Amino acid sequence: MELFLTFQVDGKNKGAILSVKTGYKILQAGGSALEAVEKAIHVMEADTNFNAGNGSVLSEDGEVEMDACIMDGSNMKVGAVTAIKNILHPISLARAVMEKTFYNFLGAKGAMTLAINQSFPILEPGELVTQAARDALARYLLTRDPTIKENIGEGGTVGCVARDSKGNLAAGTSTGGLVGKLSGRIGDTPIVGGGTYADNKMGAMSATGTGEVIMKAVLVFDILRTASLTKESLNNVAAQKVKEMMDRYNGDGGVIGIDRNGRFAMAFSSPQMSWASQNSIDKIHYGVNPGENFITRA
Repeated sequence: MELFLTFQVDGKNKGAILSVKTGYKILQAGGSALEAVEKAIHVMEADTNFNAGNGSVLSEDGEVEMDACIMDGSNMKVGAVTAIKNILHPISLARAVMEKTFYNFLGAKGAMTLAINQSFPILEPGELVTQAARDALARYLLTRDPTIKENIGEGGTVGCVARDSKGNLAAGTSTGGLVGKLSGRIGDTPIVGGGTYADNKMGAMSATGTGEVIMKAVLVFDILRTASLTKESLNNVAAQKVKEMMDRYNGDGGVIGIDRNGRFAMAFSSPQMSWASQNSIDKIHYGVNPGENFITRA
C-alpha cells in the first residue's frame, strides 16, 4: 500500500505528515485508494496553511472560489468541480459529482445545488477567508502582475495519489487557485488529464503550479501515457516533461505520481515543493527542497 501527497511550496511539513498518516491508516485498515485520497485531502483543506478549503486565496473581488477533482483508477470514474464557494471540502463535492450524478464536471450554481441536495454543510459567506489571504490579495493588487510569485502565493494546491491493497489507484487535487484571479477563472486542478488523472493501467498523478501552463501541456496525462508507451520509469518521464513544460511555456509546475506497480514519481521546476509519502507502517518520507528525502517515524 502506498500514499503520496504534494502540498504548497512553503514547506508546512506538520500538516503534510498528518495528512499522510490519515490516509495511510485507511489503507492499512483495508480501505480503498479513493477513500484514502479523499480523507488525506480533507486534512489539508481544513488547514489554513494550505491553499485549499479553509486556507484558500482570494479572487480579485475578495471571495474564495475553489476547484477540485478526484479520479478512481479502477473504473475510470471522475468527478470535478469549479468556482465552489462556502464549502470546506470541495474534494468531497467532486466525489459526489462522480458518484451521485451522470456527469464528470459541475461548476458554480449546479455544483452548489448538488451540495445542498447532498446535505453538505454550507458555510456563511466569508467564513473561509483568512487574514493571510486578505494580505496576499492586498500585495497582489499593488501590481496586478500574475507573474510575481511573492505577490500571488502560487503553488498552494494540494493533491494526493494512492494505491490500495487491491492494487487500485486514485488521485485527487484541491485548490483555491490564484491570488487576485478574475471570478470564474478555472485552473488545471479540475481538468481531467491536466492536473489530475488515475488509471490502473498507467498510474495516478496530481499536479501543482501554473494552471494556465499545465493545461496547455495536458501535463499529467502526457506523463502517464508517455511512460506507459515507452516503458521508461514514471519518475524519469515526469522530470523530462516538467522541464519541457517550463522550457516551452515558461511556467513552473510540479507533479507527484505512482505507477501501476506502486513506484513513486516526483518532479518539480519550482524552487520548492513540499511532499510526504508513506508505504510502510513505521516510516514517513518527506521533503521540500530539491534532493531532500528526510525520514520520520510514523
